Amino acid sequence: MRKIIISAVAKNNVIGKSNGELPWHISEEFKHFKETTLGSPIIMGRKSFDALGKPLPKRENIIISKNKELSYPFADIKIFNNLIDAFRHCKNKNYEKVFVIGGGQIYSQAIDLVDEMIISKLNFDAEGEVYFPKYDENNWEIVKRDKKEQFEIFWYKRK
Repeated sequence: MRKIIISAVAKNNVIGKSNGELPWHISEEFKHFKETTLGSPIIMGRKSFDALGKPLPKRENIIISKNKELSYPFADIKIFNNLIDAFRHCKNKNYEKVFVIGGGQIYSQAIDLVDEMIISKLNFDAEGEVYFPKYDENNWEIVKRDKKEQFEIFWYKRK
């Protein structure tokens, strides 16, 4: 099973606000995210899910939270207390790939565990309090790039 981080990152490394919301709205980037993740499970932190407000359709939505009492009125979500259990769940369901979609704490936990990253590098700085974690670029190989008007998508594979 391929474990993949997908994220949009501003020039100043901002990925979001402390409440889980995105500090930008770029239709083309949202379209890329949807097309890439459709049909695959997505793993996110509680704040990211709360910012969405509901499960994203046609994907198994998996939420990571340390709160063992956390529940939502949606039948089509799974809640795990840690990333390893979420990955194990996806492997047991024989998924080909799983996407880690944020936020900052979940990316930090996942960065050393994933096989690939798909990063949309935005052409501007953004205001926010949540940053993409630092990583050693020597451990990653760029296998594909796609330049868009407001961002460039980089596909990375772990070396």
